Amino acid sequence: MLLSMTGYGRATNPFRNKTIMVEIRSLNSKYSDLRIKIPQHYREHETVLRRIVTDGTQRGKVDLNIELKSLQGDDEFGLNKPLFRRYYEELSTLGEDLKMEKGDLFQAILRIPNVVSSGLESIDEEEWQALLDTLNEAMENFRKFRETEGQALAADLNERISIILELLTQIPPFEQERIEKLRQRLYQNLEDYLGKENIDENRFEQEILFYLEKMDINEEKVRLEQHCKFFLEEMGKKAKSKGRKLSFISQEIGREINTLGAKAYSSDIQRLVVGMKDELEKIKEQVANIV
Repeated sequence: MLLSMTGYGRATNPFRNKTIMVEIRSLNSKYSDLRIKIPQHYREHETVLRRIVTDGTQRGKVDLNIELKSLQGDDEFGLNKPLFRRYYEELSTLGEDLKMEKGDLFQAILRIPNVVSSGLESIDEEEWQALLDTLNEAMENFRKFRETEGQALAADLNERISIILELLTQIPPFEQERIEKLRQRLYQNLEDYLGKENIDENRFEQEILFYLEKMDINEEKVRLEQHCKFFLEEMGKKAKSKGRKLSFISQEIGREINTLGAKAYSSDIQRLVVGMKDELEKIKEQVANIV
């Protein structure tokens, strides 16, 4: 099963007189890049939260957002008015200097850490467990989202690999034809320049053998078929992280396709090679979104 690097998971649970909301988003990235936004009094547990999310997401540009809302008004939550005012004045002045519109400056300042804060400095074991439960629920929803997207990716990749294999089976009929055309072309050139009576048939056959060796594509065909089957095998394995390995295999597929094109000496085979390259580019785009 494939997992998409694009994912989304959200969970909300009540706890005492508060609501804990956890939201996880991820986009494509070669590496694991986690950005985290949590209430100030959860900071003491940031290392643990980071480890849980990093282990669960594996790869991708991930955003973790944890919000805490009061169900009984603002008794536990307060607005840091001096800090809010300072941000507003500084940003307003900067906007005027740069001749920029203020936009929704009010909402933007509220999102800045410590502007809206809780009166709590730490959390007890019960709240910590409630937070973990909510995080795990969001992570599970996130995983299901990735699995659903991964199924669509797997179907698309299977189809494109199958197209490459099908194009590969269309090459053999043109192989012998290109050899006959090459023989005729070379012989005609020799006749034009030397005359038929001056052609050394033995030397001519040696030259043909030289070209046949350069034009032989049997190894490339075998390796390309093997790489495609290997690609499909890796897709079917149970390992969670497959993106990098599939990327390496697709590079090997590309090398064999390029060599086929370089040794084609046939417009018909080149046409098939172009079709393979088109499918391979689409495969690489999809593989870049696999965990």
